[in-house]
Amino acid sequence: VQLQASGGGLVQAGGSLRLSCAASGGTFRNYRVAWFRQAPGKEREFVSFIDRSGIPTTYEDSVKGRFTISRDNAKNIVYLQMNSLKPEDTATYYCAADRQIISSSKREARQYDYWGQGTLVTVSS
Repeated sequence: VQLQASGGGLVQAGGSLRLSCAASGGTFRNYRVAWFRQAPGKEREFVSFIDRSGIPTTYEDSVKGRFTISRDNAKNIVYLQMNSLKPEDTATYYCAADRQIISSSKREARQYDYWGQGTLVTVSS
């Protein structure tokens, strides 16, 4: 499967963005999908996860209550709605997918076989 992330941009603190991860070349509903992010000089970190049917979902603590992950398997897209953005959310965001990943490993970037190219989110203070 090929993944294409989009929707990043420059936004003021408190603003919102919606990221999209469009998939092609595979049966998307068979894949578990996650969003990761990487800020300059930092390691890639887990942001959110969504299972094949859309539930369950998981969030990193710092984004709980602000970010919402969802998917539309008919359109082969996963979304990350980001509200109340903070300067510390500034990073390149990547979507990742895998068919075989187990729930206990869903926060580990190395467990995902397929990655999008990343989309840059910049939050100004």
